[in-house]
Amino acid sequence: MSIKNKVNIKAAAGIFFLLAVFLILASVAFSHGGKHARGEFTHLQALKKATELYDQLIGQGKLDQSWENALSKVDVIKRQKDDKSEILVSFHRAVSEPQTVYIFFTASGEYSGSNFTGE
Repeated sequence: MSIKNKVNIKAAAGIFFLLAVFLILASVAFSHGGKHARGEFTHLQALKKATELYDQLIGQGKLDQSWENALSKVDVIKRQKDDKSEILVSFHRAVSEPQTVYIFFTASGEYSGSNFTGE
């Protein structure tokens, strides 16, 4: 192998390495989540917060184990009620009554209650 070929291989390897580093750094830089307006409470944030509260209710025995084992669906809904916007997260189970527990948040993300009626 000639010296010229060795130099070309080293140059190509260097370019490949720099390209790989650039792609990795670019993917990290652009992989952050979207920014929302200050004070906006998203459906994803509501789901995360409601799931934590839901797990606490099960852990404290306020909801029995079937709420964890028979969970069939979760809904996140934004609704207007009495001139106020709220986010409602409902957990549905396939067995027993009541079949749905509702967790409520204000539009800014403050927990405002939970019940089995959705009202």
